[in-house]
Amino acid sequence: MRRTRLLRRILIGAGAASAVVALAVLVPLSTAQAPVCASEPATFPAAGVEGWEGEQLENAATIVLTARGLGFGRDGQVVGVMAAMGESSLRAIEYGDWETAGVTNPDGSRTTSIGLFQQQEWWGSAEERLDPASSAALFFDRLARLPGWEDMEPSHAIHRVQVNTDPEHYARFQEDAEAVVDALSGACTPTD
Repeated sequence: MRRTRLLRRILIGAGAASAVVALAVLVPLSTAQAPVCASEPATFPAAGVEGWEGEQLENAATIVLTARGLGFGRDGQVVGVMAAMGESSLRAIEYGDWETAGVTNPDGSRTTSIGLFQQQEWWGSAEERLDPASSAALFFDRLARLPGWEDMEPSHAIHRVQVNTDPEHYARFQEDAEAVVDALSGACTPTD
């Protein structure tokens, strides 16, 4: 009742612009967001997370779920999402460094990089490398075999797995990857 009287006084005495400000103060909008569940893309924020949205969030969720299924905690999930951000902007692309920049392997042969992690043919079949879950599993299999990866800078661990030319290449994606992983770590409610 007090709010109504106060609002009425503001509306009458101060004009419409003040009324909008008063409404924002007196009637706080709910800032609570529905929980995001990695296995339910319908729960992903429409505005995205740190600029990553749609297909990119779906691919990040696949990386997170694959990592969880293989026993990797948050740090491993962040490393996987960082790697895919740095390699493909979280898109399962059908081309790689040779096609875009003429990059060759150390022996001078064309690179055959494709998929989320831009994995070359020795990683697996084209189908595996283009499938987000399979390519994530290939990445995490190699990460698991890297002794002490948990104690390395995340970008350096990724560099050791991906054999990228720049060990710092992935560092710029760490904050975004952490935000995306954290956003996708909401509690999933069982559906009936």
